[in-house]
Amino acid sequence: MDPEEYRRAAYASVDYIVDYYKTITERQVVSDVEPGYLRQLLPTEMPQEPESWDDIHKDFDSHIVPGLTHWQSPNFLAFFPGNTSFPSILGELYSAAFSAPAFNWICSPAVTELETIVLDWLAKQMGLPSEFLSDTEGGGVIQGSASEAVVTTMVAARDRYLRDAIASKYSTEEEKEAAIAAARGKLVAFASDQTHSSTQKAALIAGVKFIAIKTYPEDNYALTGAALTKAFKEAEDKGLLPFFLTASLGTTAICAIDKFVEIGEATKDYPHTWKHIDAAYSGAALICPEFQHYLAGVEYFDSFDMNMHKWLLVNFDASCLYVRKRKYLTDALSITPSYLRNAASDSGLVIDYRDWQIPLGRRFRSLKIWFVMRTYGAKGMQEHVRKTLGIGMHFTKLIQAHPDVFSIATPPRFGLTVFQVVPSRPEETANEVTKKVANRINNEKVLFLTASTVDGKECIRVVTGSPWATDKAMSEAFEYILTVSEEERQN
Repeated sequence: MDPEEYRRAAYASVDYIVDYYKTITERQVVSDVEPGYLRQLLPTEMPQEPESWDDIHKDFDSHIVPGLTHWQSPNFLAFFPGNTSFPSILGELYSAAFSAPAFNWICSPAVTELETIVLDWLAKQMGLPSEFLSDTEGGGVIQGSASEAVVTTMVAARDRYLRDAIASKYSTEEEKEAAIAAARGKLVAFASDQTHSSTQKAALIAGVKFIAIKTYPEDNYALTGAALTKAFKEAEDKGLLPFFLTASLGTTAICAIDKFVEIGEATKDYPHTWKHIDAAYSGAALICPEFQHYLAGVEYFDSFDMNMHKWLLVNFDASCLYVRKRKYLTDALSITPSYLRNAASDSGLVIDYRDWQIPLGRRFRSLKIWFVMRTYGAKGMQEHVRKTLGIGMHFTKLIQAHPDVFSIATPPRFGLTVFQVVPSRPEETANEVTKKVANRINNEKVLFLTASTVDGKECIRVVTGSPWATDKAMSEAFEYILTVSEEERQN
């Protein structure tokens, strides 16, 4: 493909993308394909001769697009949103054009410096403490996902605990190594039973133990200081060493919010235990001042992460991790072979983000963030959050207006409504009829939503953060859910 062929293909691709979004409300949100469909349509080996772009795009349209789930559709009400926007798409286009692994500042200075700047902008807009800004001992870094952020911070936490809480008690290197080896198998990470599974997976990767702390409906399923104190003591009685905790600002199933202030007070006697806040979805709301009270207690925590790629108009991947002291990341993750050394890095005047993450190379992800921030401005991004929150509340009110058919399972938060279907026959339970309704809705593919189990209750989750969402679309979704529920309650 020469430059002029690329120009023609690119123009046509932009037209295709615009037409896709113009028709997104008409598309079935979930694909009809069966597992393995694509292998039946594509050759068993790569082509040996070049093919024309027209032929490639024709196969893209006929083979790939039919296998897509349309996350931007207003009928996508599952999981959490996975937004994009036109300025974000343009950012990806330029990022691909200037392709560079950008592991060091010298690889492309603008890649590093723009990332530092836009993450400082975001931290200030969300109201994070100044300790998380780059002109202090802390700073932000873009990770691939909130799960990757948990792994990264857990590795740093493990290194810090073994060095500061264990090795520091001994004088010789031999004693230190022996003490560290003995302690490794006793390290344990904690989270609530509502926390995303990424903390448990991070523990598997880091080779440490994991304990999930039970939460209760009377606390709105939040992790409390009392529960944490009890869990830490029980672990210590077994000879374990609490070194890491994930607290959540908006858990995955129900958007529960842990008690940050209580957790901070409860861990004052554990100075070497790393405390991390996972605000993957709900953290986006912090750009609106009226939600920043949820940050009370963040001053006790070592790190904070939120995903712009869920609710803030930036496409995947753009997970924004902030740390109070970046030295703990670089101490754990920095290795500098001779081929990575350069004058800028050796001077200590630049950031090398390769030392803030698990991989070496990294993409130019800050560009799409910069494009979105400038195109929308803080006001535009706040309007998007408030608009979609209003749509979520509209749906909640529709559910509440039919108490004979639906019951709210947990307090609605951040546009998420979690509910059960009320059975109409004594021989059927709420769990049974709710599961039937959820299965039928997803099988019919008019909507896509997520079922979840909360403290033994089978529930349906409905959430939207799409820029294409409207009150009208949500009302239509509700009427469909109501119709299916009333039919299934009688069957």
